[in-house]
Amino acid sequence: MANQTETNIDARGAPRDEVMHRTRATDAEGVVTKLVIVNISATGLMARCELAPEVGAAIGVELPILGQVQANVRWVLGGRIGCEFARAIPMAEYYGMLSTLLRSV
Repeated sequence: MANQTETNIDARGAPRDEVMHRTRATDAEGVVTKLVIVNISATGLMARCELAPEVGAAIGVELPILGQVQANVRWVLGGRIGCEFARAIPMAEYYGMLSTLLRSV
């Protein structure tokens, strides 16, 4: 079940904000992967990635202001990954982080 269809990918609970942010993710073994976050919400993100982790993997994603945020890989498809944050980002913190992401576009 490493790949899911586009229909499943778009079945998400929160609207996403479009961004273009280069960052990195670290898996449980300490392997670092370059990411480009394409869209994000307080509950998750979609990113293009250099090395795709396995579906179900726990990763730490570096985000401005917030530092490393824990996430679970929900899907992997064609060089992209969808992740759900282990804990939703509180909205005040999310909007502060988002304003930084949008300035870097």
